[in-house]
Amino acid sequence: MAQQDGPDERHRRPQDVGDDTVAALGKLSEALECVERARGHLYSLHQLIGHADLMLDDAVEMFRDAGHPEIAERIHTQLLGRNVIAGRWTFQIVEDFDDGYYALFRELDRYARDQLVGGRRHLYEAEMKERRRTRGLPGHEARPSDRA
Repeated sequence: MAQQDGPDERHRRPQDVGDDTVAALGKLSEALECVERARGHLYSLHQLIGHADLMLDDAVEMFRDAGHPEIAERIHTQLLGRNVIAGRWTFQIVEDFDDGYYALFRELDRYARDQLVGGRRHLYEAEMKERRRTRGLPGHEARPSDRA
């Protein structure tokens, strides 16, 4: 059986959904993707600050060994293990972000898709792909072949 050309069913808009709705869902999806990237940077911050804090152990020891106990002690007592923002280490920032803003953002994205297009994702992009691809040209298929 020959493969049908065009997007699969989960990437086709329902018949009663207009362009403005698809565009709004696309913008919401784009915003969520931006937040996903920001979340990755937040986790990078978490790991980098944690690594830097552990490196301070070596720096403190090296200052002591080099005959600078006052500098070592100041770093040890004032900086080592210090909160990054008031009352929080980075793991707490990550948890607050994940459980609050991020969870709500994902929930509302899913809610909008469920309410408006039966949960379908990336309709805007799927339609853009259809407009931009060259039908019949290798590498421009609408979807993977059944043999893939």
